[in-house]
Amino acid sequence: MTRTTILIRYFLIINVITFIIRWIDKYKATAQKRRISEKNLLRFTWLGGWIGAVLGMQAFRHKTIKGKFLTKFRLIAAIWIIVSVVLLFSL
Repeated sequence: MTRTTILIRYFLIINVITFIIRWIDKYKATAQKRRISEKNLLRFTWLGGWIGAVLGMQAFRHKTIKGKFLTKFRLIAAIWIIVSVVLLFSL
């Protein structure tokens, strides 16, 4: 298995997990249950799940208004976009 294949599989898995976590947090928000912390939501974004986070935010209309959270999220996503482009052109 090549390095590229491993990276692609990792990003697919982390993004699916991040999407599911967004769905769980939205469910907990509507059910008035204990929520997943913003710190943990951002942690999965840092791990590379920024695409799953964007898709989850749009699909569930979740965490799309909170200014401070969105600023942190956008910064992390921008860093990942830059890292992804660098990796894409170096492989």
